Amino acid sequence: MSDAEFPDAWYLILSSRLIPDLDGGYTISTLARARQMADAGATPLLLTVDPGDADAHAAHRRTFVERGAAAASGVFRNLFDEAVAPDGGAAPWLRGAVHEGRPDPALEYRDVAGGAVSLPNVMDPDWHLSAAPIVVRDAAGEPVGVIDGFGALYRAWLAHVATQLREEERRPVVIICESRQLGELIVGWGDDDVRILHTVHTIHLDAPYRPDSALNALWTRWFEIAPRFDAVLWPTAQQRDDVRERFGGSANDLVAPHAVRGPAEVVPAGDRDAGRVVVLGRLAPGKRLPAAVRAFARVVTEVPAARLELWGAGAQRDELETLVAELGLADAVILPGLTNDAGAVLDRAAAYLTTSAFEGQGLALAEALAHGTPVVAYDIRYGPRDMLAAGGGILVPDGDEDALVSALVRVLTDAETRERLSSQAVHAAATLSPVRAMRTLAAACSDALARPRRR
Repeated sequence: MSDAEFPDAWYLILSSRLIPDLDGGYTISTLARARQMADAGATPLLLTVDPGDADAHAAHRRTFVERGAAAASGVFRNLFDEAVAPDGGAAPWLRGAVHEGRPDPALEYRDVAGGAVSLPNVMDPDWHLSAAPIVVRDAAGEPVGVIDGFGALYRAWLAHVATQLREEERRPVVIICESRQLGELIVGWGDDDVRILHTVHTIHLDAPYRPDSALNALWTRWFEIAPRFDAVLWPTAQQRDDVRERFGGSANDLVAPHAVRGPAEVVPAGDRDAGRVVVLGRLAPGKRLPAAVRAFARVVTEVPAARLELWGAGAQRDELETLVAELGLADAVILPGLTNDAGAVLDRAAAYLTTSAFEGQGLALAEALAHGTPVVAYDIRYGPRDMLAAGGGILVPDGDEDALVSALVRVLTDAETRERLSSQAVHAAATLSPVRAMRTLAAACSDALARPRRR
């Protein structure tokens, strides 16, 4: 599939959790990266640290394999699955990381890993930074010691995994960290044979999402440590450039979009439902779907055959169904729920619509381009401007409902425009291909391994 040349190393993709139908594009793009790396000859392990039980993790993995999102269950490893020894007590690697200590009497604890570990319930947005003692127990349930916080626990497990791998074959270790919280906790890991590449999945700004808007509070501390990663992979040039303008350039930042795989054959524009417009994603406030429905009510007055499908699940479903009924759009707007075959949805559509207030990149938009589906999008940070730079859709000023309605009507009523945009979309999607993404990632890994670690 790829001519990317990954250096000889062990590759670990580190995520907080990977659960089917949860966390939207984050889960999809993380699994896709692992699959694309495997196709390029650099099969990674997928590491997670969520404290679910082993049976739940096994069920998640089976689902991913059944859907084709993962090659095999064996590529997954979870900290808490591996925290338990055969006798039910803490595993040797975990017992070797403890020191004498006691639980914090001011905190409540919950048992995980079959009782081998007791985690403190830290009620704080920055819970992951807490050094509250984590209790480690033997097979009889008796404490054998404590670990000072989640960061120390995660680093102990990563050190155990790295040691295991290097005992099998001595190679450097490359960690692709997909989670901001985990990045903050492992950036100080002092292993000279480990390189950490940190990906970005979302916007770093608060509303109104302009380059000079306040930083999202969750990202403030991350920007202080970002130069210490061996590379930071931004999903769009616009976000990377905004960050450079605000914080100054860094030798470790590069643009590495999340890749999408297109179909073997693109359905011609003339073979699609000329009135069908689709949206794919969470039914969440940030997607501004009520505004999309209200705009579509105006579209229907000009194109009576127009239909809007809002695919996905989320907290706004009831609100959207009520709005559809209030506007008398029951015959024009439907909410079919989740789909595990986004490609089939896109292949039937005349247009893909996005009204999001913000994105990290916009994975569904990228999939629309790969399937030759013309896009109508607000010009928001981040994603649409980068992905539509070579055509494939109509970019309209953010929040301009008149322009949005005009663009949708044009795409739905002008067959020549649909055909032109569909052809452009396929070419635009080439910049987001797995082959190109793997070349970029392989080059970043090579560069990181050629230099001393930054941490």
